Amino acid sequence: MTNQIALVLGLLIIGLFAVDALFLHWGLPVFLGKQLVSLIEYLSFWR
Repeated sequence: MTNQIALVLGLLIIGLFAVDALFLHWGLPVFLGKQLVSLIEYLSFWR
């Protein structure tokens, strides 16, 4: 992955969070946090 691709992807992700916070109000950070907790619990089962 080149630096340019990484920068564009990072800006897209930050932009998505900004649009969600300002206009959409989908609660994207909360949703992603819940999914991350679910993934951690799933992975801890296989430990």
